[in-house]
Amino acid sequence: QVRLVESGGDLVQPGGSLRLSCAASGFSVENFAVGWFRQAPGKEREGVSCITISGTDIPLSDSVEGRFTMFRDSAKNMVYLDMNNLKPEDTAVYYCATDLREHCNIIWSSYEYWGQGTQDAVPS
Repeated sequence: QVRLVESGGDLVQPGGSLRLSCAASGFSVENFAVGWFRQAPGKEREGVSCITISGTDIPLSDSVEGRFTMFRDSAKNMVYLDMNNLKPEDTAVYYCATDLREHCNIIWSSYEYWGQGTQDAVPS
């Protein structure tokens, strides 16, 4: 059974940093792409970053490129999202997801398996 559990969300001041974690079970993060997505209040869910089976981090949004980095720990079967220089517009619920494919997909609705999400808040 595929399961994803996010953690690490917190209240962070602008300019600060935060690491989100996603614990995967029921599949190997080495064999399938995993993505991070976020949804701000009143807005549509959007892609943040995705990691391919080769371990390549692919930003899914121009707004996070250069500030957010995704990586994995295959031994722990976990993926992480390091977020730096946080801005108020980064406030959202962050989700990790997989559609058990090798390649990343920017379209969030194509992902079948989702975690419950973790809240990040950056006050203005």
